[in-house]
Amino acid sequence: MDIQILAQKFYQHSTVVRGYSKDTIRRYKYVISFYCKYSGIQNINQVTDANLRALFLYGRTERNWKPNTYICFHKSLLVFFRWCVSQGVLASNPIEGMEKPKLESRVAPKLTRQDSLRLLETVNNYPYDNPYLRYRNHAIFSTFIFAGLRKQELLKLKYTDVDVENLSIFVRQGKGNKDRIIPMTYTLAQSLKLYLEHRKKINRTCPEFFASLNRNHGYTDSGLKRLVIQLRRASGIVFTVHKLRHTFATLMLEGGCDIYSLSRMMGHSDIITTSRYLFASAELLRSQMIKHPLNNA
Repeated sequence: MDIQILAQKFYQHSTVVRGYSKDTIRRYKYVISFYCKYSGIQNINQVTDANLRALFLYGRTERNWKPNTYICFHKSLLVFFRWCVSQGVLASNPIEGMEKPKLESRVAPKLTRQDSLRLLETVNNYPYDNPYLRYRNHAIFSTFIFAGLRKQELLKLKYTDVDVENLSIFVRQGKGNKDRIIPMTYTLAQSLKLYLEHRKKINRTCPEFFASLNRNHGYTDSGLKRLVIQLRRASGIVFTVHKLRHTFATLMLEGGCDIYSLSRMMGHSDIITTSRYLFASAELLRSQMIKHPLNNA
């Protein structure tokens, strides 16, 4: 059977039945297409252990895949072939049991307290063409730093999901299709309140919380990318939106937040994912080191 026809059915099943996100489906499409193009296969019967191993060897030696990329390809093909087995078009999963490299253990990149404050100052003092941009952009970066939202969670945030009066943000169907509530600090509430006042002044009524300046609809992914580039240059701080999420997590732990509560606020399925932030801060580790019983001997 034609592997591309099978793949289309797999994408539909993953979307409609499994409820996977657009980003996950996009990853599946890229990986399966890459494999088919590299191996030159058109039929599912042409899938073999040999051409799969050749793909991963090529990726590691010629494309310099990092362990994360290797594992991404491995997982995507594993799920696809598992589905093919369930449909009766493959007798067994050829990638089942294939070895994977060990993931590198890296400290999550984050900004220091000083750089976080400097970035917010830069956002606030940037010479914008319209005053609305100052308040909206400050609210956006405050939400990243004070609430730790993922990029897509922030862009999909609805007007009704943000309760400034009761100091809470409702994240609707975040990663893994999970809802969660994040408490809001007074500092963040003040920034969001000022933004809402200026949003009202320019008559934005779209359901999205963060609205575009020029049109009555939500702020876009491309607009946020341009804004990040703009503020990197202005502040001299190297950062990504995801780095700001790491910054939130590390600062919360440094401030004394317990790891279980942080895990809930971050929307992690496994507390082990959250635990890596324990090693991201020298400040946090130093605060524990002073507890050594021989320090005052």
